[in-house]
Amino acid sequence: MKEEILRLLRSADGYISGQELCNRFGVSRTAVWKAINQLKEAGYEIEAQQNKGYRLMAAPDLMTEAEIKSLMHTDWVAKEVLYFDTIDSTNTKAQELAEKGYQSGTLVVADKQESGKGRRGRSWVSPSGTGIFMTLMIKPDINPNNASMLTLVAALAVAKAITSVTGEEAMIKWPNDIVVNGKKVCGILTEMNAQFDYINHIVVGIGINVHNESFPEEISQMASSLMIEAGGKRFHRAQIIADTMSYFEQYYDTFLKTQDLSALVREYDELLVNRNKSVRVLDPKEPFDGKAMGITPKGELIVDTWESRKLVSSGEVSVRGIYGYV
Repeated sequence: MKEEILRLLRSADGYISGQELCNRFGVSRTAVWKAINQLKEAGYEIEAQQNKGYRLMAAPDLMTEAEIKSLMHTDWVAKEVLYFDTIDSTNTKAQELAEKGYQSGTLVVADKQESGKGRRGRSWVSPSGTGIFMTLMIKPDINPNNASMLTLVAALAVAKAITSVTGEEAMIKWPNDIVVNGKKVCGILTEMNAQFDYINHIVVGIGINVHNESFPEEISQMASSLMIEAGGKRFHRAQIIADTMSYFEQYYDTFLKTQDLSALVREYDELLVNRNKSVRVLDPKEPFDGKAMGITPKGELIVDTWESRKLVSSGEVSVRGIYGYV
């Protein structure tokens, strides 16, 4: 009931009477009063006026189930939200939940990760109170060969959500990083559990630097946070989560129709920070330089070299700008 009351307070133009809440949920005024008090104790500023009712004045920067659900407007994504103050890894937890039979679309969120994972086995710095650490678990009926494209679907969703909430132009560094002003603010790690021709589940892990004030020296030239890039402005993390899930559902449903990115290529290319730029493809077999032109409907990066056009699959390949990160 708490998240529903919160949702109603958010959507109301003014006050909502206690009696209206009683009637809607079929509970007593005492039950409503208790729920309102629980929200106040959690940090919500709720004004109570006799003969008028309740009004939400301000909300804290929380990522609890109630807060996230009160902002969510999806059909199936993130209908189940599990929040943890501290966790080893949201990807690991989401995989455990999938094996326990949790439904597709379950979202795991944490304020801090003890063992955050990045692409190619790297660790992900995850201090509390600064970022968004979340993993969406899905059980798609698609060919396992097409699963890697979901990283690009997620990247498009995150970039759109960051721009909508912050007003900053978020771009995509193929295949799994989001950058603002040329600095990395988000990484995405997609992991799959599958048989030869059948997917059991996929987890899409997303880590966003929101309120970080500084970074270790070794990554300070390439990493940043939304707050730093927005000149010190703070953002509502749960709103970024809700918007990301909304965009993901939209783009994922489009992807499912063809099991490729054909309907999303144009939109993705518009946000591709590497596009029409010189890049270095760090292929373990044979690194090469070229010019990034965009992506194919299969999510491959199109790179024109001096001798030919090459299609680069994500896998174990990294792409860098010739003179730096992008």
